[in-house]
Parts: sequence; C-alpha cells; structure tokens
Amino acid sequence: MSNYKIEKTEDEWRKQLSDEEYRILRQKGTERPHTGKFNLTFEDGTYVCKGCNQKLFESNSKFDAHCGWPSFDESIKGTVEYVLDKTHGMTRTEIVCSNCGGHLGHVFNDGPTETGTRYCVNSVSIDFEKKDE
Repeated sequence: MSNYKIEKTEDEWRKQLSDEEYRILRQKGTERPHTGKFNLTFEDGTYVCKGCNQKLFESNSKFDAHCGWPSFDESIKGTVEYVLDKTHGMTRTEIVCSNCGGHLGHVFNDGPTETGTRYCVNSVSIDFEKKDE
C-alpha cells in the first residue's frame, strides 16, 4: 500500500466513522446486498468517499447491475487505487480511495456498458453530493 494524503490513527477513524462505516472502510467489510441507501439511487451528482470526501464517481457512470450494490462503469480518473485481493478463496481486485485508503468494494470486468467494467461499491463507504439545479 502507498502512503495516503489523509492518514489517521485507528482511534481517529473510530471517532469519525460509525461502527458500520469503520467496519467497511477500515476493516474491508461488506454491507449486505440490497440494503445500501445508494443501491437504487439515480439522481444527478457526485459520489464521494465517506472517509475523506474525495470525489470518486459521477452519477452518469452509475447503472443498475442487479447485484445488490451501487455499480459504476468508471471512476473519476486518479481517485481509486486497485489492490489484488486473494481473500475468501477468490482472486479479485479491491478498490480503495486514493486519498485515504478507505475500502470501497471491488471492480469486475463483467460490466454491461462500453467500458466492460463494474465497480461494485458499498453504499456505506460513499456519500452523495446532489448536483445544484
């Protein structure tokens, strides 16, 4: 892992984040499918990291993958890092915030759009900034 612009002690993260946010962002947990508040949200705006507020995904890259988690076909350039994940008997690519290292989810090469990519993201690890009209 690299050094991140935002580095905090575990105690500082625990004070900032809820128990569930800490479990997912800092301990690489996963929320249950179909429970996240952004799974079926399709408003115009930007999704940001819950840990540091870095912009990660534009709403025009979001689609319904019917997988139970918010799905995007691309991230904002330079905002996501890719980490080999060999846990749970699988080989996957973990995605983390490039600013604070917070766990976001995983990325797969089975997306239905032109990019062929599906960023599968935990709602708990992100927040949404609605576009001003």
